[in-house]
Amino acid sequence: MKKVHLLFVLCVLGLMTANAQFRKKTGGGGGGTTTTPATQQGAGGNKPTTPAAAPAKPLTEVKPVVVDKTKDASSNPLPGLNRSTSLRNNAAIEKNLVKERTPLEYEHLREDDAIFSHFVWREINAKEKLNQPFLYQAKDENGIQSFFYILLNAIKEDSVTAFSADFQDDRFTTPISIDSLLNSMKGKRTYSLQPNLDDPNINDTIYYFDTKLAPKVDSIYTFRIKEQWIFDKESSRMFVRILGVAPVAMITPPGAQKSEPQTLFWIYYPDLRKTLAKTEVYNGKNMAQRMTWEDLFEARMFSSYIVKSTIDNPNDFFLKEFPGLKDSRLFQLYEGENIKEKIFNYEQSLWSY
Repeated sequence: MKKVHLLFVLCVLGLMTANAQFRKKTGGGGGGTTTTPATQQGAGGNKPTTPAAAPAKPLTEVKPVVVDKTKDASSNPLPGLNRSTSLRNNAAIEKNLVKERTPLEYEHLREDDAIFSHFVWREINAKEKLNQPFLYQAKDENGIQSFFYILLNAIKEDSVTAFSADFQDDRFTTPISIDSLLNSMKGKRTYSLQPNLDDPNINDTIYYFDTKLAPKVDSIYTFRIKEQWIFDKESSRMFVRILGVAPVAMITPPGAQKSEPQTLFWIYYPDLRKTLAKTEVYNGKNMAQRMTWEDLFEARMFSSYIVKSTIDNPNDFFLKEFPGLKDSRLFQLYEGENIKEKIFNYEQSLWSY
């Protein structure tokens, strides 16, 4: 019986040994290890190689962002520009005389008859008592009636052209749009660099208006006038013709301790006359006897002082730029009166008694 069991165990061991040798020959590797289906044969067929790793997905490229806040139309620095007109008659009487008025044509002056001519620049300070209508803040049927808003509405609604005053240019050379004027009232267009939210190594560009250089509406109380004085020998009289009007704002440059005047834009006065002839001037004594702005300028019912002229001025200086006049506002006023007297004396010297 024991011999039978021993014979059975030997047979089982022999079968297991034969099976192991068979698997070793068919596997082609050593150590009795088997390869998984995921392995591949090498170039010599001896060493298994693992499959190449799948290429990594490229990261999303981060590009710098450019944000232009200057194109935001919601920020209006001049809310009074969007005037609302009265839908009903805002008075007990109908005022049609001014609405239908047109300015009179200027008397023609021939070049051959102009034997004397000079240009003069004046400034009107609206804080003076005589010039209070220039700062009239009340609203009538056409909105705010301060002179600055009258100029802006003439540009916006009456197709009056505004000209750039950059580099002290008062020759009406570069037209500018109403949008450019509004942007200039918001400040100087500049930019700043800020780190990107997704990649701090990349800077985004942000355009915005620097409000430190923005003129405040309250600081616009000075208006500059360019005019020409001409003596006509045919009529033997002196003529004065206003050529341009410009608002002047007080702006404090960065690092400066006091504000400086800056001309915002120029308007050719002959183009503006049609608008001024239909706009009334505030009259604190009698609102029924109101003249038009065209009447005010032609009758010269304003107070002003001379800031520049072409008389003895080859360097094209303002009075405040002349040596000896820079630090004295009083001497500048005296020099302006001296220029006025020279023009007056020329006319008087032509008469003989």
